[in-house]
Amino acid sequence: MTELLTTPMTDDPLVDAVRAHYADAARAVLDRAPDAADAAACCGPSGDAVFGEALYDELDRAGLPDAAVLASLGCGNPTAVAELREGETVLDLGSGGGIDVLLSARRVGPTGFAYGLDMTDEMLELARRNAAEAGATNVEFRKGRIEAIPLAEASVDVVISNCVINLSTDKAAVLAEVARVLRPGGRMGVSDVVADDDLTPAERAIRGSFAGCIAGALSFAEYRAGLDAVGLTDVVVTPTHAVGDGFYGAIIRATKPAGWTADAIRPVELPAPLPGLPVVAGSCGCGEAGCC
Repeated sequence: MTELLTTPMTDDPLVDAVRAHYADAARAVLDRAPDAADAAACCGPSGDAVFGEALYDELDRAGLPDAAVLASLGCGNPTAVAELREGETVLDLGSGGGIDVLLSARRVGPTGFAYGLDMTDEMLELARRNAAEAGATNVEFRKGRIEAIPLAEASVDVVISNCVINLSTDKAAVLAEVARVLRPGGRMGVSDVVADDDLTPAERAIRGSFAGCIAGALSFAEYRAGLDAVGLTDVVVTPTHAVGDGFYGAIIRATKPAGWTADAIRPVELPAPLPGLPVVAGSCGCGEAGCC
């Protein structure tokens, strides 16, 4: 059994439940548990993989540590859509086992830099081991919450994330932090699960678990409203594949305008987690939504 740091509990039971779920995933990968790869390759209604390593092509996976690939639990490949450029600074929200940070570090080259941010000690330990094994020197993994990013204002060129924003209990705070840390002209390019606009929060909650990236998903309209409220422009939310009944993996893009100030942030009401919603699915099999 691999010995890992254990993340202390908080005063938010939902945050603790999500953190424990992904801490278990980190342990499973490091211990090469029999179900580690299955958990990262959950498939949707069509039978095609909708979460996990299968969403990265062979060229991306080549040369990465096996543990980084196995720990991929996302719903897309944000590094493939963020148009990363040589010399840029990238931040990955909810970096998990580090696959997107390592891919970003490749794309921005030795003159660029890639940060990973995660709240789970077990995932951070896994990511740092993966970075060392990959020989990546232009990366850094920091502990923190995506609702309070431990980076300075206007310090990164690109913010990416892979199926993590839906796990936040305060998505308005996350989007405001994205706007804050981006440099003028900087851009956001994330993958996330998004719900049909006609699904109410209560309907979303009964179709999948919160830790499984379903119950906490924003709708298309809510995502656009949230990004508009923090002053980001050129907002585009594009579905890429179905992950469940009324839910889609999607690419979300936005840009921070040159004249942005914190005064651009307006209050916005985005759905909060409902009391009693399912946090973790009872099982995870093909065709069952919400098992990222």
